[in-house]
Amino acid sequence: MRKTITPGRRASGTVRLPGDKSISHRYAMLTSIAEGVSEISNYSSGADCASTIECMRDLGVKIEREGDRVTVHGVGLDGLAAPSKQLDAGNSGSTIRMLSGILAGQGFTSSIGGDESLSKRPMKRIMTPLQQMGARITATDGEFPPLTIEGAKLSAIHYEPPMASAQVKTAVLFGGIYVNGVTSVREKSQTRNHSEMALEALGAEIEYGGSTIRLKGRPNLTGRKLRVPSDLSSAAFFIAVALMLPGSLLRIEGVGLNPTRTDLLDVLLEMEADIEIQPHPDSSSEPTGTLVVRGPKSASTPVVRGGLIEKSLTAGVIDEIPILAVLGAASLDGLEIRDAKELRVKETDRIKTIAANLSKMGIKVEAFEDGLRVPGRQHFQPAELDSYGDHRIAMAFAVAALKAAGPSVIDNAEAANVSFPEFYDLLEAVVS
Repeated sequence: MRKTITPGRRASGTVRLPGDKSISHRYAMLTSIAEGVSEISNYSSGADCASTIECMRDLGVKIEREGDRVTVHGVGLDGLAAPSKQLDAGNSGSTIRMLSGILAGQGFTSSIGGDESLSKRPMKRIMTPLQQMGARITATDGEFPPLTIEGAKLSAIHYEPPMASAQVKTAVLFGGIYVNGVTSVREKSQTRNHSEMALEALGAEIEYGGSTIRLKGRPNLTGRKLRVPSDLSSAAFFIAVALMLPGSLLRIEGVGLNPTRTDLLDVLLEMEADIEIQPHPDSSSEPTGTLVVRGPKSASTPVVRGGLIEKSLTAGVIDEIPILAVLGAASLDGLEIRDAKELRVKETDRIKTIAANLSKMGIKVEAFEDGLRVPGRQHFQPAELDSYGDHRIAMAFAVAALKAAGPSVIDNAEAANVSFPEFYDLLEAVVS
């Protein structure tokens, strides 16, 4: 699909965004192996999270969906059934990596793969700890999907991931559900804790000691009503729209404000972005709130100051780097991003695809093996852009196109559907 984006003047109004992808995945998986019925509201509308539901259905779980409401009839820890075909994770790295932890503890063999893009994404990072727990996993060339997982009786381990990855931590903890004992993960840098919060919400016992998380195996997980907050990663694009268009005033309601996910807001506030955070006092297991974002007073005023993102902070905003790079070009001081080699193995090589699209728009950019440097105070030129099949690239450059001097075209714009099918409609609704 080719999508034409015309320049925008300002963003205004109030918007409520779809449910958080990361949380939706975890809720669907864990309620499937809980006892009893769970009702999940504001479930993500993205194709990735639909893939998770289909995988759980293929494992014998009855799941009903009506709009953003999902009802899961949990089968208990030992109630999953051997699938009759290969499980299809689509484009979802989250699905294949996290679900592999659950599959490793089953009494049957399963295979899980996905689309062409997913088949190029490395899985050794989750295979290694799960194999240490006793799982037998084979993969293409030793690390690429599809994975064949021979279920086994797992043993407790203490694992220290070599990289900051919530998906690796989750795979180990989800495997630990099936262990008679305590599984522990020690993180060098804290990652998002949605898995721990979801496990606790459903009745698991988790202990925290410094940077170590300990899960007692064979928990009594019980179904319940859960609400998914709106996705802060999706909100990032609308925050950027409001910050880049002069005279903007945009309210984004119901956004997840989990402290392990708000590095994006910390970065933007440090860059002197005009963002007011209004926490909701009645939030349940996952904290939420409203963001009020104001744009510059005039077109000649830089959007934000700019700066340096590196080390553990990079891990905290890894998904938002495409849109931060776009903001960097419009900032006062420019933006440098380091320690982001993980971007090389996302849906695309995002360092390469960010740099390619910025260059097409006349933006100077320097790419490194582990990041980018984007000088500030630059002007976006209309261009023919490409998502390269990557949802975050599609959405980031739709935002960049709003700041261009004329209409731009995005090829393969439908990639946004992976996480945010409503993106273009909501963008048109708030931008005049």
